[in-house]
Amino acid sequence: MPPRTSPAASSGALAQGSLLVLASGNAGKLRELRSLLAGLPLRVEPQSLFEVVPAEETGASFAENALLKARAAARATGAAVIADDSGLEVDALGGAPGVWSARFAGPGADDAANNAKLMASLAGLAPAKRRARYRCVLVYLPAGTMEPLLAEGVWEGVILDEPRGSGGFGYDPYFWLPELGLSAAELSAQDKNALSHRGKAMRALRTQLEARLAGPR
Repeated sequence: MPPRTSPAASSGALAQGSLLVLASGNAGKLRELRSLLAGLPLRVEPQSLFEVVPAEETGASFAENALLKARAAARATGAAVIADDSGLEVDALGGAPGVWSARFAGPGADDAANNAKLMASLAGLAPAKRRARYRCVLVYLPAGTMEPLLAEGVWEGVILDEPRGSGGFGYDPYFWLPELGLSAAELSAQDKNALSHRGKAMRALRTQLEARLAGPR
């Protein structure tokens, strides 16, 4: 079946309201990215609207996985694509779960199962040995043959032994921010976007996107 290409996408230009496909079906990521890209002439839609078959995440790094996801969505839609790969790195676990964060407890695992495995893995460990960070790599893959843009963000924290807060998603209820005295799940969406790994990566990527939109000077 030929790619589903919009007129805006086929031009390769970021015209007003140009389609930008998010290579994910995660509703939390979609909300965050729409907020972080607000004001740019882009219409961000999830790949599920285009029946994209998600790429198998076989990469050894966040950047490799993000590129795999971006290229799969671009081939299926013909549109510009934004993809991320992100996860939790726990020092006491040698950087795990890392690229396996979304499936730490196995294929098809949900947040509850992944968090349960994390708690079991860290059982009895003192707070001082629970240092961790969220890491995010974002890839923007334009329609056509232009080179992709990449950006990375890191958010440092500590893993709690009990959840706090009901916001966010993933490991957020266990991700403690000592300088704020709050978990990531206790932050407002606005504050999370300002502080998070994805927010940092998106602001770095947005700077590159704005420069590309402005064109040569």
